[in-house]
Amino acid sequence: MNVKEMKRDDEWKSRLTPEQYRVTRLKGTERAFSGKYNQFYEAGVYRCVCCGNELFDSEAKFDSQTGWPSFFEPVSDRSVKTDSDHGGGMSRTEVMCRTCGAHLGHVFNDGPMPTGLRYCINSVALDFTGSKKDDC
Repeated sequence: MNVKEMKRDDEWKSRLTPEQYRVTRLKGTERAFSGKYNQFYEAGVYRCVCCGNELFDSEAKFDSQTGWPSFFEPVSDRSVKTDSDHGGGMSRTEVMCRTCGAHLGHVFNDGPMPTGLRYCINSVALDFTGSKKDDC
């Protein structure tokens, strides 16, 4: 069961870098092609930088050539939540961490099969945990 992780604003500011705070708590966006996970393809799991919630598996990652890490599905329905975003004169669907409410990015209907979705996620909102391969 995911329980929303509540912190005061000053707690988030002390826990996150200024860029992580701007993106995840103030709903900002990192510059295209600037994130460390844009062209990163190791096996493992991407987690929320704020609370550690598992968000996306590397097997769902693809190169959308948009400048942000893109995934065709989250780890589970309990990983992320979405909401309408009408900011900046655009109508989009915002993606947030279901546990702590961090802004992660947006989801679009132009991704690959099997879902047809493109979760366009800010690298700065993610932490990566690699999987260890067994050499046997």
